[in-house]
Amino acid sequence: MKYLKINNLLLLLSVSFFLLNCTKNNKTKIEKGNNTYVIKNVNVIPMTKNSDVIENATVVIHNNKIESINNSIPPEATIIDGEDKWLIPGLIDMHVHTLSNGSFSQGYATRGSTVNFNTQNLMTPYIANGVTTVFELSGRLGHFSQRDRIMDKSVIGPRMAIAAVIDGEGNEIKATTPIEGRQSVRNAKGLGYRFIKVYTWLNEETFKAVIDEAEKQNMKVVGHIPTAFDGKPADDLFVPHFGLIAHAEELSKQTNDYSYEKAQEFARLAKENNTWLIPNLSNMVWISKQAESIESIQNLPSLKYVHPLMKSKWLNSNRYHGASPKLIDFYNKQKDFHIQIVKAFKEAGVPMLAGTDAGISGIVWGFSLHDELELLVEAGLTPEEALTSSTRLPAEWLEIDDKTGTIEAGKFADLILLDKNPLEKIGNTRSISGVFVNGKWLDKTEIDTMLLKVAEWNNANKEKYDWKNRKNL
Repeated sequence: MKYLKINNLLLLLSVSFFLLNCTKNNKTKIEKGNNTYVIKNVNVIPMTKNSDVIENATVVIHNNKIESINNSIPPEATIIDGEDKWLIPGLIDMHVHTLSNGSFSQGYATRGSTVNFNTQNLMTPYIANGVTTVFELSGRLGHFSQRDRIMDKSVIGPRMAIAAVIDGEGNEIKATTPIEGRQSVRNAKGLGYRFIKVYTWLNEETFKAVIDEAEKQNMKVVGHIPTAFDGKPADDLFVPHFGLIAHAEELSKQTNDYSYEKAQEFARLAKENNTWLIPNLSNMVWISKQAESIESIQNLPSLKYVHPLMKSKWLNSNRYHGASPKLIDFYNKQKDFHIQIVKAFKEAGVPMLAGTDAGISGIVWGFSLHDELELLVEAGLTPEEALTSSTRLPAEWLEIDDKTGTIEAGKFADLILLDKNPLEKIGNTRSISGVFVNGKWLDKTEIDTMLLKVAEWNNANKEKYDWKNRKNL
């Protein structure tokens, strides 16, 4: 009887092992079939340096990476017809402000956030527009949670680089002395931030201390030029290791001379200091639009994808609408000068990165990057240069160019399949047939379905959110 029990146990273990192996082998087969894609006969715009279009190419994607270009086609792959289509790297928006959970009132110790956002609804407009990486320039701890949910694939969204904001007033981290500034940088690094954003109200000494400490901590710096520099020589604005200016507006607000010669001076100094620029033309374009008429926002086709709380703010508590004619004229002069800045920076060979200030009123996440690319081309960039500003160059500045930004074997499968050639007309970046997000394929039908869900939720909940009453949420 004892030996019979042992034999039965061995038999049970053998059967279990056999079934486990069958399940494992079957799972491997299923995973291989579901996670391998082949785009056939597609025109690849790789966005590598000095590379030409690869016509009628075969691109193999396995799991979340580009496995090969023009090699053999693996069995059991999902085939995507790329004939007469164009494949480009996923786009990178280098200046966004993504909503995250938070509170508008103090509440009580255990209450938690008073406003909670559906993370997928926030991320859908990005990926629907082929924006597969974003640089969050108003970093909060909630953004780390969003990034983690995207990385564990419970949410389909862009890769997120996050900068901590250090300012002399308000914002997340306040510093009013050089000592506080340096400690703030160290604290931000300890919290997991990789980048520092310097802001408007820092005094000069603290501004310089923050940048110096960031360099010591191997953290790159992006941001504003503080008002403390108003009226000072242009040379003073370009502090060593201040790596990226967040707006062309940071330069235009430092001068009353809106000549091309002044723009050239800024460009020369930026080149000497190795300071790159996010022109952010969208910012002043939209400020001047809504200053003149709130209808510019009311008539936005993409407004239906904006959370009702922000829609209420943009329409009913708009800080730009109602500006005086004198102020509107000033906005327009700045807007025109920003075009001169782009031309001068291009002439000087200063790298420029596409960023939109998404989240500012009128600038809708994801959709705005296509607007920005068109504005950059209108300002003098070629379509290829505009694409470079939103693919390879941002990846280089963020130091993730070994992972994304170009179409090469071994890099992440963050890709956009277009119906039309963006090198002929930059507006063709809108002709999206489908998007790969970290290796996940979303065709046009699925993208439209996801957008529809966002619009329907926003419409169904529009009465629940009033910006003026936000403290009572």
